[in-house]
Amino acid sequence: MTTGYRIEDQSALYYSTMQVVEWVDISTRQRYRDILLDSLRYCQENKGLQIFAYVIMSNHVHLILNSPMGDLSQIIGDLKKFTSKLLSDR
Repeated sequence: MTTGYRIEDQSALYYSTMQVVEWVDISTRQRYRDILLDSLRYCQENKGLQIFAYVIMSNHVHLILNSPMGDLSQIIGDLKKFTSKLLSDR
């Protein structure tokens, strides 16, 4: 679900927050944090995502990131879709 914010410059540096639906505290469990970290690593290694800083909170994540390849919206969408599928399968 989008809140209306758009990435205008696909290769610029952005501060992004991703939250869990209904603010459920899933990141308090190591296996769920590992899923998120594995997804972030995958996007770094295979999609060109650059992460400059991140903080994993109990029910949301803050990121400072960009994609020099110019497809940040697509990478974030793929990250969220893949990660949410893995989390919901658990």
